[in-house]
Amino acid sequence: MTKLRKTTFLIKEMDCPSEEQLIRMKLEPIEGIKNLRFNIPGRKLDVYHEGSPGPIDQALESLDLGSRQETSVEAESPIDSEDDTRQRYLLWWVFGINFGFFIIEHLSGWISGSMGLIADSLDMLADAIVYGLSLLAVGAAVSTKKTVARLSGYFQMGLALLGFSEVLRRFFFSSATPLFQWMILVSIFALIANLISLLIINRAKSDEAHMQASAIFTSNDIIVNGGVIIAGVLVYLFSSKWPDLIVGGIVFAFVIRGAFRILKLSR
Repeated sequence: MTKLRKTTFLIKEMDCPSEEQLIRMKLEPIEGIKNLRFNIPGRKLDVYHEGSPGPIDQALESLDLGSRQETSVEAESPIDSEDDTRQRYLLWWVFGINFGFFIIEHLSGWISGSMGLIADSLDMLADAIVYGLSLLAVGAAVSTKKTVARLSGYFQMGLALLGFSEVLRRFFFSSATPLFQWMILVSIFALIANLISLLIINRAKSDEAHMQASAIFTSNDIIVNGGVIIAGVLVYLFSSKWPDLIVGGIVFAFVIRGAFRILKLSR
C-alpha cells in the first residue's frame, strides 16, 4: 500500500451529514488527498494525504466549524469498504422514502390546514436533500455539486419562510383549527416510514460515518413525527389551533437552520 500521512482533526461543530458534505466539497479541490474517514459522533476527521497538512488545516478553518489539528503521522491508505454499492442502494431507498413523504405530508398539510404537517414535510425534504447530495455527488464535478446544493438550499429556504409566514398569519388573523384526524393519521404513516428507514440503515451494519449520520437524522425525524401526533391530540382535546402552530413554528425554525447549512455547501 502507498505510504501517506494520516492527519486527524477535531471538528467541534460537525454533527450531521450536512457538515460532512460541506467538508468533502471544501477539501476535494486540494491535491494530494487520497481518503477521508469521518467519525461524526466523535467529531473527528482522518485525512489520508500526501505532503503537508497545512492547506487542509487552512481549508477547514475557513469553514468556521471549530476545527483543530490533533495528530499527523505516517500511515497506509485504508481500503474502501467492499459493500459501498450496497450502502448506496440502501441510501437510495431512504432518499425515496423521505422525498415521497415530503410530497404526501406537504399536500396533506395544506388540505388539513396543519402547519405541523407542512413543517414536518419540509424536515423530510431537508433529509432527502442531504441524502440526494451524498448520492448524486459521486463522480460529479465540484461546480456541479455546488450548483445542486445552492438550488436545493434556496428551494428549502423559500418553502420554510413561506411556511413560517403562514404560521404568523394564522397566529394573528385566523381562528380556524386544523383537521386533527389528518395530523394524527398522516404523522403515524410518516412515523412508520421513518422506522422502516431506520431499519434499512441499521441492516447495513456499517460503521461508516454517513450511515451513522443517516441513522441520527432518521431518529430525529421520528421525534418530530411524535411531536406532530401529540399536537394533533392536543388540537382535538382543546379544540385549539395553538398546539399545531407551536409545533409548526419550532420545526420551521429547524428547517431554516438546515437550509443555511445546505447553502454553505455552495460557497
